[in-house]
Amino acid sequence: MSDDEKLVGEFPFLPKQERAQAKRNALIESGYALFQEKGYEQTTAKEIAAHAGVATGTFYRYFTDKRQLLMSLLEDKIETFLPPEISWLSSDPVAALASSLENHYDRIHESGLRHVLPELLSKDSELAAVLDNARKRIHARISNGLKKAGEKGLIWDDLDVDTLSWAIMVMVENGLDKISQSEKPSDYQDIAKLICRMVFPPRVLEQLSTNDRGAE
Repeated sequence: MSDDEKLVGEFPFLPKQERAQAKRNALIESGYALFQEKGYEQTTAKEIAAHAGVATGTFYRYFTDKRQLLMSLLEDKIETFLPPEISWLSSDPVAALASSLENHYDRIHESGLRHVLPELLSKDSELAAVLDNARKRIHARISNGLKKAGEKGLIWDDLDVDTLSWAIMVMVENGLDKISQSEKPSDYQDIAKLICRMVFPPRVLEQLSTNDRGAE
């Protein structure tokens, strides 16, 4: 993330002593837990402090407000919520994409902030702008990968790569809801198959599959 896209402003105090660092980390962990449990809007700085076992005044020693605490959590996690970079030149693109999707969705679940982010995006234009820029970077990566595959004659020759890249991003993002509802491992494969059929003509998928079997 570039300097001009940083989410967090200047902190009131950045501790150097181990004991002070432990208090600040406890506040971050408590905010993390309460944002997941109660939602961002329903959580107060006082509750975060109480959960961390410190006074409310201690919270404001380290953070200007609860937004700054949340932004410090999100700053290093923004791209966790975005579709992964996809390798279209794999010998088995369906299997490679399915594996990439599974890893991506696992990271989102582990982060625990998936339900907090949409709540905040509608009210925080700064975060929305940062996420939009991050999505554009992911889109560019997907688009560039498709162009390289196109140069090798692997994808449909009448595709609009820019539009297809956005469509793939939407499918990956919406696929998380489908996975969450059904929790079937096969769903990763189903989503990967659908995307690959949009990208590759059947002859190419068959050829890549044959090459992969021949290499075993």
